[in-house]
Amino acid sequence: MDEKKFQAILPLLIYQVVDEIVCAEKISEKEAVESLYGSQLYQMLEEEKTKLWHLSPKALYDLLQQEKTTGKIIFPEEA
Repeated sequence: MDEKKFQAILPLLIYQVVDEIVCAEKISEKEAVESLYGSQLYQMLEEEKTKLWHLSPKALYDLLQQEKTTGKIIFPEEA
């Protein structure tokens, strides 16, 4: 995927992951954004070459929870 397309998709995906966080954790959108933006997962998601952008928002939320719980991210085989 070229950089221009990736930059168009990323904000939409981030919005969907933030929505997953808000719904699952019953926190404000601001808190959800801060949680995601402060994560190692977000840093990796920003890089097109990681291919994390093709995972579903739910799968990305699960990885975020894994990072919060264990301090590590173990990527699914399809990533």
